[in-house]
Amino acid sequence: MHEASFFANPRTWAGVAFILFFLLFGRKLWAAFAAMLDARAAAVRAQLEEAQTLRRQAEDMLREARAGRERSLQQAQELLESARARAVRLAEQAAAEANEAAARRERLALDRIRAAEKEALDHVRATAAEVAVRAAEQVLREDPGLAAESALVDRGIAGLPAALSGRRAA
Repeated sequence: MHEASFFANPRTWAGVAFILFFLLFGRKLWAAFAAMLDARAAAVRAQLEEAQTLRRQAEDMLREARAGRERSLQQAQELLESARARAVRLAEQAAAEANEAAARRERLALDRIRAAEKEALDHVRATAAEVAVRAAEQVLREDPGLAAESALVDRGIAGLPAALSGRRAA
């Protein structure tokens, strides 16, 4: 009875069916389950490889960006140095031009001063000659003894302005 009750129990049959099911289909299920796990593992490996590839690419891009930044900084430094050198050259050139212009103005002023001095000196000489001529005329008019020599003095006085103007031209 005990045996009959063993086979009459539905749990037993469910257990036997479960074992038979796994014995018959277990390999196929295990193969399907393993294939599914292998596919999942392959997908994870592919994602890891892609992530490593992307990381390498990102590192390469970072190195290139740093190198580009260094090149740009170097070029900027060179441009700054060139601009500074040019500014110094321009400042020196402007200072030299200013000095030359000041020297030219100074020479011009000195030339004008010399010309003004010469003109003033010539004017003083001419005025002194005119005063001397008038004084001589007056002396000759007042002294009757000098009348004979008056004609000679008159010719000398008449030639005096021409002689003085000849000196001015020299």
